[in-house]
Amino acid sequence: MSTAQITVVGLGSGHPDQLTLGIWRKLQSATELYIRTKDHPVMSLLDAEGVAYRSFDDIYEQHESFPDVYEAIAGQLIAAASNNNAAANIVYAVPGHPMVAERTVQLLRERCHNQSIELNIMGGESFLDQAFVRLGIDPIEGFALLDASELPIALLQPQLHTIIGQVYDAYTASDVKLALMERYPDDFEVYVCHALGVAGDEQIVRAPLFEIDRLDGYGNLSLVYVPRSDNPDLRNRTLERLHEIVAILRSPDGCPWDQEQTHQSIRKNFIEELYEALEALDNDDPDSMVEEFGDVLLQLMLHSQMEEEQGTFTIYDVVEALSEKLVFRHPHVFGEQQAGNAEEALGNWEEMKKEEHKRKGTKRQSQLDGIPPDLPALMKAYKLQKKAAKVGFDWSEIDSVLAKIEEELSELREAIASKDPEEQAGELGDLLFAVVNASRFIKADPEEALTRTNRKFIDRFQYIEEQLGIKGKTFDQTDLLEMDRLWEEAKSR
Repeated sequence: MSTAQITVVGLGSGHPDQLTLGIWRKLQSATELYIRTKDHPVMSLLDAEGVAYRSFDDIYEQHESFPDVYEAIAGQLIAAASNNNAAANIVYAVPGHPMVAERTVQLLRERCHNQSIELNIMGGESFLDQAFVRLGIDPIEGFALLDASELPIALLQPQLHTIIGQVYDAYTASDVKLALMERYPDDFEVYVCHALGVAGDEQIVRAPLFEIDRLDGYGNLSLVYVPRSDNPDLRNRTLERLHEIVAILRSPDGCPWDQEQTHQSIRKNFIEELYEALEALDNDDPDSMVEEFGDVLLQLMLHSQMEEEQGTFTIYDVVEALSEKLVFRHPHVFGEQQAGNAEEALGNWEEMKKEEHKRKGTKRQSQLDGIPPDLPALMKAYKLQKKAAKVGFDWSEIDSVLAKIEEELSELREAIASKDPEEQAGELGDLLFAVVNASRFIKADPEEALTRTNRKFIDRFQYIEEQLGIKGKTFDQTDLLEMDRLWEEAKSR
């Protein structure tokens, strides 16, 4: 028993002269010829030669999305082949080349085998062939073909010739423009092309990027071409360019200062840059955030570059490890687990963290392991207490914590009376540790709470300075009583 067959042919990108002889014969010999759309220049030849066909244009009217349209077309073709078995010579003709930007063909390739249908694909001139000729593109220089309806910014690489197909209308062109503006300046010149290779209909318009959605003529045969460029400034928004710059700075032809640095020599810079980034956050200053976050990123890049030079790892290993960790520890996002609120999400994170350590074979000797030794003392105390609380070593209620604070305060008074510096410092530390415990119970991060108080102190103290300045006075010319009065004024503002 013969196998049911579907033959897919390409109608070329435009003029009937672009049809191959083999495809023309296949179109003529088909007992059942299906055309994805009549909106193609070759239809005039089929009509003139009396070749009968059925188009799927009506399906476009029946569905709200292109994916639904393509599903319906593939389904009808498979049903037709299955019903006719091997009796019919079923041919399905698509614009351009069947394997270039043709979702219906991909669906047939996925499903025909399971339906015991033999699928044959004959080529055809793609719109890319005309684009290469009409725009003077040599794809060996580096080339990307992207879909206007799904245009991830990460795929835009200025060093490649880039053709964006399926720019059906001005709305799609607007989406393309916004995506391209993430990589290219607003006035970067691109080409908007319509009906390439079709005599009398072809249009090639060179325009600045910001204007492309204001142009007319968009349709099924439209595309946007972005010329390749070796201008390094166009790559400044990519991690690859940043990696390249840092590598140059550290190279023998780079910066003498950068060449001499080691992990230890710039270790303190990391801490300083982090605190400057925190200041930008606290000030809610977006411009400063951009600059300070960049400085923090530079520290990561420099340390990673040093390791790359030793052959241990690169910044891309860092990115990969982080990506894998984020996916693994968020099973409620990337897996099948559920998390209805932040608390459940945090619980998932901790469980996956334990599983991660188990898989790596890392076993902590103490429940308190994993806290960086160089954390600021207040932050470290907070983390130590949280870890201890997880295994039940904790106060049962806030009143007990407050009583402990009072106890530690009393012991500090006694130490002060004894005038023993070592004892005084020890009791002060105990008091601070007890206060951190209170912060946990009221769910207030002690570092953040103290930072707020520091800002408040700076604001009020600077008010005193300002008021004294207005009166033409210095601190030597005032007393504590006046300063206290100005302090109260600052509090009441």
